[in-house]
Amino acid sequence: MLSRLTRPRAAAVCAVPFVALLATAAFAPLPFSLTQPGLTANVLGENKGEPVITISGAPTRDTSGQLRMTTITATSPDTDVRLGDVIDAWFSTDQAVMPRDSVYPSGRSTQEIQQYNSEQMQESQDAATEAALNYLNLNDKDIDVSLKLADVGGPSAGLLFSLGIIDKLKGDGSGGDLTGGRNIAGTGTIDAAGKVGAVGGVSLKTQAARRDGATVFLVPKAECADAKAELPKGLRLIPVTTLKATVNALKSLDSGEGAVPSC
Repeated sequence: MLSRLTRPRAAAVCAVPFVALLATAAFAPLPFSLTQPGLTANVLGENKGEPVITISGAPTRDTSGQLRMTTITATSPDTDVRLGDVIDAWFSTDQAVMPRDSVYPSGRSTQEIQQYNSEQMQESQDAATEAALNYLNLNDKDIDVSLKLADVGGPSAGLLFSLGIIDKLKGDGSGGDLTGGRNIAGTGTIDAAGKVGAVGGVSLKTQAARRDGATVFLVPKAECADAKAELPKGLRLIPVTTLKATVNALKSLDSGEGAVPSC
């Protein structure tokens, strides 16, 4: 048993490795990525001087309003994130800390990750086109849809691509725009059957949307809670599960008739 006189010295000796441990933790790289609101792009318009959506083989219509896909940006996979960075981001409303493996596929080089993201975007575009044409009962053998969005990867723009194609081809079906002239943003994957999937990072995407003028945000229903966590003032959330339900919600929003879902 330690005497009263030896306890302070023993405590000091024990504190040395503890302090060293803290110092090591403070400067050691951690398996996280720091994310923040990224760019948004109106899929009904142009991106870097080129139309995002080009359609041939069927008449298209002029559109008003905007359908803005949203993104987040993340520290590169080879950037070291340290404890101080994580603490700063934890108390910031425009940054989030995410496990690196949830942002980038593990075990891949930066070049392989870029290739992976490009492949994910292409698959998303193909599924979005098929979902939109299926919704409109149009034959994809007669209609050619080209989607171009520079410097963006991943599948999370799928829902907005589908809505953009529908708006350019048929609008709301009665001569009006799906947007009703509004600036509408959103996120969500989509499959060929029109099912909307979750994407992650929605609390940052809502900030990007509001920053760029959106007043309505389409969010996968499963991510309502995340979207509400840091919801910017003046942005209305509409939860969605399918392409058909999303179109119906936008029609109800514009006409004022029928229920518009809310989180």
